[in-house]
Amino acid sequence: MTHPTESSGYRTHSNKETPAMKKSTSRTRFLLGAVSAAMLALTLPAAPAAAATPWAIDKAAAPYKGTKIKIIFLDRPGYRALIKLLPEFEQKTGIKVSYEIVPYENTREKQVLNFTSKGDLTMALVDLVWIGEFAENGWIVPVDTFTKDAAITDPNLDLKGFFPLLLNAFGSWDGKVYGLPFDNYSGLLFYNQCMLKDAGFDKPPATWDEVMNVYGPKLTKADKKQYAFALQSLRGETQSADSFMRFLWPWGGSLLDKDFKSNLGSPQSQAGLKFRQDLMKYMPPGVVSWDHSEAVNALAQGQVAMITEWSAFYGTLTDPKTSKLGNCLGVAPEPKGPAGRLPALGGFSIAVASQASPAQQKASWIFTQWATSDEISRAYVEAGGVSGRQAIYKDPAIQAKFKYVNPMVDSWQKGVPEFRPRFPAWAAITEVVAEFGSKMMLGEVTTDQGAKEIGTRMEATLKKEGYYDGKKKKLQ
Repeated sequence: MTHPTESSGYRTHSNKETPAMKKSTSRTRFLLGAVSAAMLALTLPAAPAAAATPWAIDKAAAPYKGTKIKIIFLDRPGYRALIKLLPEFEQKTGIKVSYEIVPYENTREKQVLNFTSKGDLTMALVDLVWIGEFAENGWIVPVDTFTKDAAITDPNLDLKGFFPLLLNAFGSWDGKVYGLPFDNYSGLLFYNQCMLKDAGFDKPPATWDEVMNVYGPKLTKADKKQYAFALQSLRGETQSADSFMRFLWPWGGSLLDKDFKSNLGSPQSQAGLKFRQDLMKYMPPGVVSWDHSEAVNALAQGQVAMITEWSAFYGTLTDPKTSKLGNCLGVAPEPKGPAGRLPALGGFSIAVASQASPAQQKASWIFTQWATSDEISRAYVEAGGVSGRQAIYKDPAIQAKFKYVNPMVDSWQKGVPEFRPRFPAWAAITEVVAEFGSKMMLGEVTTDQGAKEIGTRMEATLKKEGYYDGKKKKLQ
């Protein structure tokens, strides 16, 4: 995620905030564009017609008063924001929501164990790269199971009100919608406007070429331990998603071609990976071992001028307790590459777990709608969350208050749902990408050697999974 990762240890909570929580051209772009959007539109479950009055959620939830539902949360701003609003939901509905705060690195494993052992989770927190696995194993329920029931479905539930890219990437698999987008991220360029101004720049770089050849030399002062750019690259999902994959798509490269064979040896993929190597001369020493927290802190403390990070870190960079930037913080879309602007995409959806009892499933569906609704989107965003709903970001007051909004919305107009493959095999492949992606950056292998190693091992996994003999559809 892929995602903003905060190593925080295992903690269990029950509706109570603790002090710890306050801390291509690519040849594979066959799911993109108008075809993908049109196909998704055709398969969206029908929502009830818009109502003239607000949803009487208390009446919908009345039969399930006292029902206990459970979900996993992360120790990140979007979850802390929702937790602040939970008392309102519980008061209105009588449904009791419990949650566990789990480090991102352990979340998939913990959920898989829970689902395979018929545990107590009634909802799934579904990462972008878990949707295929969770759907194909039958652990989550398609939303049309619930939208057919007007008694438990908000008449104002408008699936088209989500950004299409988000509903497609985070909530949908093989033509069906399983989850509603929640805590979604776009990769953005965060930068220190004051450092750029001192170096003679009145705007951020528009292209990666500018980052390398124009901004990099002027913003790097190694003798003062100041650098132009930092790229979080810690081995693991951070390396594979936030570092390695970020330098494929904008160059027209990709992990796989349309036949699910490695595309890492293509001129486009190699150009992106070699660019990453060259850009390291403008990054701090040791950046290969940096996670999100180190990159964000380096910008917040004035050690680097620019980072590409998830929109979810905006709150950290604007909080005077964690950042010295103040009015110096600038936010822009990620730079364009030779193939255009194809930024990192990360985040989650909330889906109802099939193992839950019928009453728990219905109560969980009511909660899922509420948590991702237009109704609470303002309060959610103002509390530090990032909504997947389009309407809230059209508000001039929200645009003015949160600098990340316009760049993020711009980034969500076009993107790559398979920025990381969303199939079940990703869990094994990401480890290989992380291993050799790190070795490339450390100079232990060349980009070409690393690409061949990843390709060989990745194709062996995909063969074993049945993608080459027709046992599985080539979906990612």
